Amino acid sequence: MARIEPPRTGRPVTLGMRGMVATPHYLATEAGVEALASGGTAADAIIAANAVLCVAYPHMAGLGGDCFWLYWNGREGRLSALNGSGRSAQAATIEYYRSRGFDEIPSRGPLAANTVPGTVDAWAAAHERFGRLEWGSLFWRAIDYAENGIPVPASTARWMEKDQQVLAQHGAAGAILLKNGRPYRTGEVLVQEHLARSLHEVAEGGRDAFYRGWIAHEIVRDLQANGGLLSLEDLAGHRSDWVEPIHTSYRQHDVYTFPPNTQGLALLLILNMIEGYDLAAMGDGSAGYVHHIVEATRLAFADRDRWVADPESLQAPLDELLSRAYAAQRRQEIDPHRTRDWREITAEEPAAAAPSPQVGHAGGGTVYLCAVDDEGNCASCIQSIYHDFGSAVVGGNTGIILQNRGAHFSLDPAHPNRLEPRKRTFHTLMPSMVMRGGRPYVVFGTMGGEGQPQTQAAMLTRLIDFGYDVQQAVEAPRWLWGRTWGEPSRTLKLEGRFPRDTVEQLGRMGHTVDVLDDWTEVMRHAQQIRTHPESGVLEGAADPRGDGAAMGW
Repeated sequence: MARIEPPRTGRPVTLGMRGMVATPHYLATEAGVEALASGGTAADAIIAANAVLCVAYPHMAGLGGDCFWLYWNGREGRLSALNGSGRSAQAATIEYYRSRGFDEIPSRGPLAANTVPGTVDAWAAAHERFGRLEWGSLFWRAIDYAENGIPVPASTARWMEKDQQVLAQHGAAGAILLKNGRPYRTGEVLVQEHLARSLHEVAEGGRDAFYRGWIAHEIVRDLQANGGLLSLEDLAGHRSDWVEPIHTSYRQHDVYTFPPNTQGLALLLILNMIEGYDLAAMGDGSAGYVHHIVEATRLAFADRDRWVADPESLQAPLDELLSRAYAAQRRQEIDPHRTRDWREITAEEPAAAAPSPQVGHAGGGTVYLCAVDDEGNCASCIQSIYHDFGSAVVGGNTGIILQNRGAHFSLDPAHPNRLEPRKRTFHTLMPSMVMRGGRPYVVFGTMGGEGQPQTQAAMLTRLIDFGYDVQQAVEAPRWLWGRTWGEPSRTLKLEGRFPRDTVEQLGRMGHTVDVLDDWTEVMRHAQQIRTHPESGVLEGAADPRGDGAAMGW
């Protein structure tokens, strides 16, 4: 039986005692650690790091996007969840798009930028409740990089080259993110003066500077001049919400993630099903290991597509879905030797709706970051502009790229994620945290659309079932089942480091297998931190598939 030995990683586990930050870009991690060293909390560290990511990773992060948090308050012993996703414009209706000849919401342009950016308000809400440092001090690094420039890493240069035509078609985006009409090359310095001004405004004026001040007026002015839908009332009326996380147990570990309107439910459904199998006996890297998790993923995605939407419009029966009885029922549908056709699974649920048009997108528009401070506070945060470079629309002279998350809405009136005014769309974003003995054990997450619950399941099983350290669990070969952007069919994609026997056996089991490079950004970037309360040691890991680093102090 082919197995993968615990990988010898190219980078060691990062160890610290007083704090730890892990992000997909080393300069963002440095900004987060600076906040901790200045006496800040995990919340302060996340805001400082996320602000730098908005400058350093314009294809993945931005003030024009949404974010979600899980936050453990060490003093109170309480886990909170913060929903920082924006709602659709009051003017955004199915009739509006249909009357203009659209069968789907465009993925780029002003009509794709139809939801309020929620990130800045979420930062403010987290800081108000959990921050310690002065608000404005959290942005000086990001402002400096925007004003004076930041070297373009290889990954960003690749995305600029890939999206050159998209950026060029949207003048302001091309003017900022292309150099004399061509993509920036690795190591060239990217200056974003307009974004620096917006960061200054937020640093000095807080959330109101974004949602009621010059930034709001500039975003709305530009959008409405080009046929967009957001209004000043839409922005001024936005608020993030504190909600209760959802959870299950997996081999004596309590796993928490985000409730609907996100797909966090899918991870818990997968874990409930695979807990019934002896994965350790199958072996990491074996066809059996991958097959059982992929089959559980198919079933979990069928439930996800039926039930995940704005909870104000659709209430999922979470207690039933997360029950052990339901997991046992679903587990009986898994053939240990043969895959099932996705269409058969969805057809078994007459009420199930097809996924939203963009649900398979796995582009480069999201970042995951996490932090732990010296008081035991833990932050798990994911922030996104959805597609790489979002809608490709820059809000006037703000330098802010607006997200296209609203393109995920369906124009089918019967769909659970149908477009309606002031509604939150289905989100793939799902920050997570594992508890052991009632205290945080692992703070973890990943970017990657449909890959998020799959990668999280891989990371957890490698930590818990196979005993990997956090860096090994991040670096181990990954798979991705489902559609990625631009692909009509769902295939099983494997990194090239899987044994050949595994690939061949999965093919014999009926999987359509695509073998990718040994290390591919298709699998996106994951980060995690593990705590050891008995010794006070923290372990951090960042993904070499990106430009990340974990740093402790």
